[in-house]
Formats: sequence, structure tokens, C-alpha cells
Amino acid sequence: MSAHQYDHGHTVAGWGGFGVASIGTAVVGTGVCLVSAPLLVGGLAIVVVSLLGTWTLHLTGWGKPPGRRPRAEWGMRVRDLSARGGHPGCVGCRMAGRGVRRTAAADPPVVVAVAAPVGGEPEPATANLGG
Repeated sequence: MSAHQYDHGHTVAGWGGFGVASIGTAVVGTGVCLVSAPLLVGGLAIVVVSLLGTWTLHLTGWGKPPGRRPRAEWGMRVRDLSARGGHPGCVGCRMAGRGVRRTAAADPPVVVAVAAPVGGEPEPATANLGG
């Protein structure tokens, strides 16, 4: 039996981002204590690298989708195979252009009734109202 009963989201992306961000914040803290602008800027750059690295790992499947995962996917070495198509409700996937996309070709045609000529039946017309 597992030590915990909940999916805490322990992933390569999460721990990797945490580790690099911890180093970045330590460098920023050292820069504050030493009043050093280069250390402050360098530490902030490391934090930005941790954000980009975590995002990249998430998009390559080493992160976790939003919400709960099935128990079989709780392990840290389990790769998320649904990441390529984008996770519904995931801001990171949306920023990368993944997720639900609507194209004009995929929208079904909408049938609209047009006014009939005097004494005749209306003719259906189709219009594509998608974006």
C-alpha cells in the first residue's frame, strides 16, 4: 500500500522546476544580502529558466495534467501521454497553442431557411458560421 492516498503531483517537471527555482531564489537572496545587482539579475534569470524548463517538461509529458490522475499514473517515472494534444483547462498548454482548436473546415454547416417566393416552398441555404 502506498504511503499516501492522494495524488500530490510528484513529477519530473515539478521537482526539476522546484530545484532550479530554489537555486535561483538562493542566488537572489545572496544578492540582497551582499547588495549585488549582478547576483540579483542572475538569480532572477535562473528563476525564469526554471519556469521555462518546467513548462517545457510539462509539454513533453513529464508533468501532470490538471486535476486528479488515475492511481496507475501517480509514479514519478510515468510519462503523461495526453500532453501532446494538450490538457483541457491547462493554461500552459493553451499558451503553447495546444488543446481544443476550432477551424472553419471542422464546423458543421448551419441550415438557414430563406424566404420563399410567392406560392413556393422555402429553399434551404447553408452558411458556415464558424470563425
